[in-house]
Amino acid sequence: MKTRRQFLTSAAALGAVPCVAAAAESVPGAIDAHVHVWTPDISKYPLSPNYKVGDMKPPSFTPEELLAHSKPAGVSRIVLIQMSFYGTDNSYMLDVMKAHPGVLSGVAVIDEKAPEVAETMTELAKSGVRGFRIRSSKANAESWLSSPEMNAMWTAGAAQNLSMCLLADPDSLPAALKMCQKHPATPVVIDHFARIGVSGTIEKADLGNLLKFAELENVCVKTSAFYALGKKKPPYDDLGPMIRELRDAFGADRLMWASDCPYQVVDGHSYDASISLIRDRLDFLSEDERDWMLRGTAERVFF
Repeated sequence: MKTRRQFLTSAAALGAVPCVAAAAESVPGAIDAHVHVWTPDISKYPLSPNYKVGDMKPPSFTPEELLAHSKPAGVSRIVLIQMSFYGTDNSYMLDVMKAHPGVLSGVAVIDEKAPEVAETMTELAKSGVRGFRIRSSKANAESWLSSPEMNAMWTAGAAQNLSMCLLADPDSLPAALKMCQKHPATPVVIDHFARIGVSGTIEKADLGNLLKFAELENVCVKTSAFYALGKKKPPYDDLGPMIRELRDAFGADRLMWASDCPYQVVDGHSYDASISLIRDRLDFLSEDERDWMLRGTAERVFF
């Protein structure tokens, strides 16, 4: 996998895939950097003991159901995020990835406290996994610095170019930043703007804490889950100022768009409304910046 510097050089030499700004057109080669899939076949793919069938809402969201939303929007590749229904059994995600070679990448969930965590990461990487999801609550993040297993995980991530993908609460950001500073060579992806705005308000202090990660060049941020943040209503223009500040601090080449399906396609929301915010609506983004957010950054990190 290319480093950020190598990717920037090669992209300039080859020419970036054009990003179409017209609302009636799609974006060739776009990548959705965050999607969950699951199957109602619980005989072949049992649920974690922490979940029951009634928790699966919608009851089914298979790759075929996903592609019905993503393909019309011009999305050609997708990053799958291990669904919590399955705990640390990544079998369904891995089987789906195997059935769609070159189209799907994956972010797995593993037992972070297991002594063989680095070996597990190595094995999953052989199957196309490019990152590992970590729940970043305030209490969890504050324990990371002194955890031998977590430090082994981050060290392995640096050695193998495997990303730590943080499902972060806003109040966990100061502690998570310390871990990133301790492991500056470890790739890190912060999901869903660190969920800033889930309360309905974009808190300046929380955004300020997220912007501090920009000093670390191996940290990227997903601009995603628009349905859950701010006003939580399409066309999601109220998220524009936060995206602009992130662009100014990180650069578009460290931001990536994602839908967070299937949650983006229920309750009055839609796939097209999500991609359209980056593709069509934010006039402060250049075509090159749109291309990084809709393709280039995710391609560098996950493919």
